[in-house]
Amino acid sequence: MIKTFAIKEGQKPTEEQLQEVREAEKRPIVFDEDCPELSPAMHKAFRCSVVQRNRRKEA
Repeated sequence: MIKTFAIKEGQKPTEEQLQEVREAEKRPIVFDEDCPELSPAMHKAFRCSVVQRNRRKEA
């Protein structure tokens, strides 16, 4: 299950939200057919696209 929180700039997360994040850190990552583990080549391509995206944000 995926749970998202929208925290605006300057807003602090609640203690309940922080506790949920701490608990989620302890759980293992589970890969399946909808979300397979990335191959080394795909991981490299993903990292490159993130770097390029961040460069555009800075400009």
